[in-house]
Amino acid sequence: MATPLVVSEVSKSFTMHLRDGIRLPVVSDVSFSVASGECVVLGGPSGIGKSSILKMLYGNYGVDSGQILIDHCGRIVDLASADPRTVLEIRKNTLGYVSQFLRTVPRVGTLDIVAEPLTARGVSGDEARQRASELLASLNLPHELWGLPPATFSGGEQQRVNIARGFITDHRILLLDEPTASLDATNRAVVVDMIRRKKKEGVALLGIFHDEEVRELVADRILDVSQYSPRRAAA
Repeated sequence: MATPLVVSEVSKSFTMHLRDGIRLPVVSDVSFSVASGECVVLGGPSGIGKSSILKMLYGNYGVDSGQILIDHCGRIVDLASADPRTVLEIRKNTLGYVSQFLRTVPRVGTLDIVAEPLTARGVSGDEARQRASELLASLNLPHELWGLPPATFSGGEQQRVNIARGFITDHRILLLDEPTASLDATNRAVVVDMIRRKKKEGVALLGIFHDEEVRELVADRILDVSQYSPRRAAA
């Protein structure tokens, strides 16, 4: 499928249970697609719903209405209505996600954390750790940190672990939530090159980049999320 991700008329609101059940609209009638080898960037001001869209696409947030169609192992699956087991299977094989925050099992070393998405897919431990080593080296994470749990790392070091873990697989779709936010100029350039390689491999990428320079370097097109904001429509 040349277009592995199609979002159709998706809407989302939150119910404020501590405020008498008030419903807070987030986005309404979101519709777009991402083609293989394309990087689409979600644009618009902070608080407009960009991260919420990514979380809906990954299955962390439910949707009020609409479809999230994903080409998963040769069949089209609506992630918006998929059961939890199917969502986990899609995450394992088709849909990757690099968030702003690193969540890991305590006391597990960095190299194994980065390698784990490959071993979960049946790749041998040695091969997975070799690939993890290559990614960590390219992201300039000091070798002496590879065997340590990343909980005490700096924000930029943790983010590089997060990026390596997210980029290590061959997922057909990759979601990126501010992957360069905590990085210096050298490592931002490394991530830009990694994104370009994914595009050449035919991966469909959807991301948020508040760094204007990075955004201009990776985006094939920018989708203004403001057009889907109920708050903007009300104004």
